[in-house]
Amino acid sequence: MTSMDIGRRGEEAAAAYLERQGMRVVDRNWRNGRGEIDIVALDGPDLVICEVKTRASTSAGQPEESVSPAKQRRLMRLAEAYAAAAGLEEVSFRFDVVSILVLRDDRALLKHHRAAFIAA
Repeated sequence: MTSMDIGRRGEEAAAAYLERQGMRVVDRNWRNGRGEIDIVALDGPDLVICEVKTRASTSAGQPEESVSPAKQRRLMRLAEAYAAAAGLEEVSFRFDVVSILVLRDDRALLKHHRAAFIAA
């Protein structure tokens, strides 16, 4: 399985998990010229920008550890761009990270980090 396959499966699992938690996924893989938002969901009044990190091993650390301060800043800018493109005004954002560690083909460990970082 390629890393792209692993990432795609991770995003599928994350979206299904978020929906089971009562969120409504409104967009996936939203892109503009500056990057991509993996999942955009509504959790009550909050617009949730969700970064999904899937790994097959922890040799480079836990998946969530790869959401660096630079990645966080990029996601904040992308969130603003998403809101503008969607015509949303006065929206509050929450930035979540879903990390998935693949243990076997049929087993993975999923962690949901709600409000993983705060918009500056």
